Amino acid sequence: MSSQHYYLFSWIWTGIAIVLLPILLNITAPYGRHSRLDWGPMIPNRVAWIVMELPSLIMFITFFLLGPNRINIPLLVFFLLYTIHYTHRAIVFPLRTHTSTKLMPLLIACLAIFFNLINGFLNGFFFGSITEGYSLEYLYDIRFILGGIMFVIGMAINFKSDNILLALRNSGKKGYSIPTGGLFKYVSCPNFFGEILEWAGFAIMTWSPAALAFFAWTLVNLLPRALDHHKWYIANFEDYPPERKALIPFIL
Repeated sequence: MSSQHYYLFSWIWTGIAIVLLPILLNITAPYGRHSRLDWGPMIPNRVAWIVMELPSLIMFITFFLLGPNRINIPLLVFFLLYTIHYTHRAIVFPLRTHTSTKLMPLLIACLAIFFNLINGFLNGFFFGSITEGYSLEYLYDIRFILGGIMFVIGMAINFKSDNILLALRNSGKKGYSIPTGGLFKYVSCPNFFGEILEWAGFAIMTWSPAALAFFAWTLVNLLPRALDHHKWYIANFEDYPPERKALIPFIL
């Protein structure tokens, strides 16, 4: 793929995400607490998570390492941040969950696989083949510093929030409970907030169309999900804290 075609595809992919946002705001994805049986065949939740998240990791590593670009320190940092996140998301997190009885529609998993294949390709191919490189001086660039700080903070929020949710699931209580601790004091879905912050930071840090597209799709996927979770908590718990927002503390 030529660089011209690559950039065109990246911008089209980002534009599709923006166009889909109003539609996804009116559709509740039928998995997890919103699971339904009328979306076709179902598969085990844990298997679905691993199968649908691994393609992003595999595609990114493959196209990053097989590209002609020489790997320097800035590119190595980008590589490590991306692979750490997706190793956790695709392998560590699913294996830690106690969701043996939960199912996910096969259709949802297939859509996620499609998204992750494109996302992994766009980012891996950009860093491995398209970019002309990042000099060592880029390590002192405000974009690299600010974006890196945002990514690390977002990852910490995401991991912390996931641990709180996993502790609830592993407590032996049946059904769902109101999560507390960390940023759950302020929002219903701090795990989503952390992940959005991660990829916003990655987009700023790398200043690349690939990371911008990934951020756009992350926001488009997680914003409607967070709003649905928030509504679900309010509908199912009479004592749900009224001061909590859905996704962004004090704002949304």
